[in-house]
Amino acid sequence: MNHLSSRLSLPVSCDRRHFLSHVAGLAAFAAPATTFTQSLLANAADLKKRHKAAILLWMGGGPSTMDIWDLKPGQATGGPFKQISTSADGIAISEHMPLTAKQMHHLSIVRSMSTREADHQRGRYYMHTGFVPNPNVEHPSYGSVIAHELADKLDALEIPPFVSVGGGSVGAGFLGTTWAPFVVDANGSVKNVDKGVGQQRFQQRLEMLAAIEKRFIKEGRGGLPEDHSKVVSKAVRLMTSPQMEAFKVANEPAEVRERYGESGFGRGCLMARRLVEVGVPFVEVNLGGWDNHSDIFGTLADRKLPELDKAMSALVSDLADRGLLDDTAIIWMGEFSRTPTINGNGGRDHWARSWSVVVGGAGFKRGVVVGETSADGREVVSEPYSSQDVMASVLRAIGIPLETTFRAKNGRPMKIANGGQAIPGLFS
Repeated sequence: MNHLSSRLSLPVSCDRRHFLSHVAGLAAFAAPATTFTQSLLANAADLKKRHKAAILLWMGGGPSTMDIWDLKPGQATGGPFKQISTSADGIAISEHMPLTAKQMHHLSIVRSMSTREADHQRGRYYMHTGFVPNPNVEHPSYGSVIAHELADKLDALEIPPFVSVGGGSVGAGFLGTTWAPFVVDANGSVKNVDKGVGQQRFQQRLEMLAAIEKRFIKEGRGGLPEDHSKVVSKAVRLMTSPQMEAFKVANEPAEVRERYGESGFGRGCLMARRLVEVGVPFVEVNLGGWDNHSDIFGTLADRKLPELDKAMSALVSDLADRGLLDDTAIIWMGEFSRTPTINGNGGRDHWARSWSVVVGGAGFKRGVVVGETSADGREVVSEPYSSQDVMASVLRAIGIPLETTFRAKNGRPMKIANGGQAIPGLFS
């Protein structure tokens, strides 16, 4: 009783920390897998008809796109990797991405990205929001914008509309903490949540808390108890929802887990598919470790590219096989790329002038290359594109109007995607 009373006396906040404190205090239980499966089957046809989503594969650290998507064979800048043909006519990618090569008819490459932010923190913010950092305004990221815009179509969704797997994302900015990322690890665990209490004890705690709150409300102690009750109710709905089963990738058959790879990124991509399947409109999966200032070719060939290749190819093919790819946009990118020049340590340094982003699914044209870099990779020689152009393209691909305007806390109007324009070559 004292424990619950002390919780009730805390100041009410709608932020994620406060929300999760109630989840931890209630020690919610997970719904059985059979309920989850039944829910999926019941809603599958409807989801396929109307549910739009996006999955961002975030490559933290700045991957060398010249060694993955835009190789320069025979050039001093090109490095040792060979290129291989793909399932999309005329597109060649790295030899260390053979599984993804078989899925390139579902994907497209923008090879003429040209941006200015070659600092990790600034580049991460810019590529997530379409805005350069500004001390006076905190801008919302992809996930927050998309979750906010699709909220009125999410009546059946009981879990958060923006999930970040493995961290690395950017928050909701001036849209508010309602649209902030719900962060989980690759095993679906939520920090500060104790899941060790069974249903009976859980129900007892709910009844005790409800009695305390009813008394406080009856005594007329302002709006605090009522607001507090709403927060707790939200936590209960979340943690008792059958949709929470989507986080449990360990329940997938062994052959499915193996297809994605038993790495953190592999499990994250599998979780992304499961979350989209139950109606989550935005999932971000983080794969860090791309800041390769030394030994870049060994690192890519032996570790990073095999992990990326297995998980990314499985995600694309799985979404396609399940009929979800037509309504789900995929975005692969980092904060920038690496220098064409190979440094004295056998690595590449930060580079934002000429690089690549990969997209696919949803309303995108597939199996095409947009833009071109010079023979040595140092310059964009076609129309250059920016972060805001990529974001505008993603929004168009999932049907969010580019005329949408938000209003920041200071009253200033903010056009969605910073007024970026959808990249023409990505659409029929």
